[in-house]
Amino acid sequence: MKTLRNFLVVLFVLGGLQTFAQTKELDVPYVPTNQAVVDAMLDLAGIKSGDIHYDLGCGDGRIVISAAKRGAIATGIDLDPQRIKEANANAQVAGLADKVKFIEGDLFDFDSSKADVLTLYLLPSVNLKLRPKIMEELRPGTRVVSHAFDMGDWEPEREIEVGGDKVFLWIVPEKE
Repeated sequence: MKTLRNFLVVLFVLGGLQTFAQTKELDVPYVPTNQAVVDAMLDLAGIKSGDIHYDLGCGDGRIVISAAKRGAIATGIDLDPQRIKEANANAQVAGLADKVKFIEGDLFDFDSSKADVLTLYLLPSVNLKLRPKIMEELRPGTRVVSHAFDMGDWEPEREIEVGGDKVFLWIVPEKE
């Protein structure tokens, strides 16, 4: 019995280490955005029916779901499979599972060139790393909205405060 228990412990530890080794490191911890900030982000972006919306680092899907409720064609991307499961479950509960899409993947590998609106709640270092991709990939006029963190020396078009949280809006400029 003791040998079986030791075997199971070793199996569990090795299995856990293998799973840990296969999990990509997350750039950003999961912190949900409260609904008042979600609404302010979408208002600031001027999101409307038919807009193509991508939420990079979508977490539990609340921004994507809120955008879809406004008629946007909304997609969320997140590296964490647990968040994608949660986002899909939340979309199901909201009755919008057929109106949204959630993709497990790396936001740096995702083609967001079709976006009319891009939303973010990432860390400052990730925003700065993402900025060249935004400038290169997104069409002029695309609205980019970030909860809490700016984009360095790229001055926002607007900046508002909602319950102590900052929200920034940028418009992708014409290419030089």
